[in-house]
Amino acid sequence: MNRRIVALLAAAGLALTACSSTSSTSSEASASPAAEACTKDQLATLEPGKLTIATGEPAYEPWVKNDDPESGEGFEAAVAYAAAEKLGFTKADVQWVRTTFDSAIAPGAKTFDWNLQQFSITPDREKAVDFSSSYYDVNQAVVSYAGSPIASATSVADLKSAKLGAAIGSTSLEAAQKAIAPDQDVAVFNDNAAAVTALKNKQIDGIVVDLPTAFYLVAVEIDNGVIVGQLQPAEGEATDHFGILLGNDSPLTACTTKAVDELRADGTLGQLAETWLGTDAGAPTLK
Repeated sequence: MNRRIVALLAAAGLALTACSSTSSTSSEASASPAAEACTKDQLATLEPGKLTIATGEPAYEPWVKNDDPESGEGFEAAVAYAAAEKLGFTKADVQWVRTTFDSAIAPGAKTFDWNLQQFSITPDREKAVDFSSSYYDVNQAVVSYAGSPIASATSVADLKSAKLGAAIGSTSLEAAQKAIAPDQDVAVFNDNAAAVTALKNKQIDGIVVDLPTAFYLVAVEIDNGVIVGQLQPAEGEATDHFGILLGNDSPLTACTTKAVDELRADGTLGQLAETWLGTDAGAPTLK
């Protein structure tokens, strides 16, 4: 999807901008490290002088354009390079690898320094891995197709009888199970691509995904796709916060958070969100 299409989608509405660039949610409670400790020659990366960053296989738009993170195009690819630059890594210093979502959040040694795959920061995950502060805050949304049993739903109650699906291990699945709590068990898929296939085949009525992905799916992947609505967080709860994932007790966590915080403070995160994600206008909220 080229920038012209992204711009057109943005006009119709993609995701959150102001909110996405202001949160400082982080698993790190310690003070920001000294600037001299967060330079390329001081950081204990997997390969000295290099920063190994992971994404999915494949990686989807609008997060990574054309499944090509090396291009730096797409929101997460652009954020990765911008954060790397804050720590003194040039584009040539960055090397990309691929992982599954589940293997990344599981305990154990990692094949990467950073991983960006729309990982929501949750207390359970923080027991096994580290996160930077949030580089993007987002709601979950329900996607369907025109004429489906839930296409005209306006409330969570209207979804109770629906057959919904979501990706395994995702906060989208948790939102489907808890925020909607449909009468039927939520179908669990290996990834969003498998869920989309099931929706296209009308095996399910709708899928739950993050809002930017929802806009991409209805614009590009699903014929006559519709965003039924976004889920409103329960009172006292926050939207999902996406953080850069690192291995548990990684020596890079504090400096990674420092880099993300600087990108938020200087407006870079907001600019990148506007470029690749747009605004959330046009996505109704399910009451």
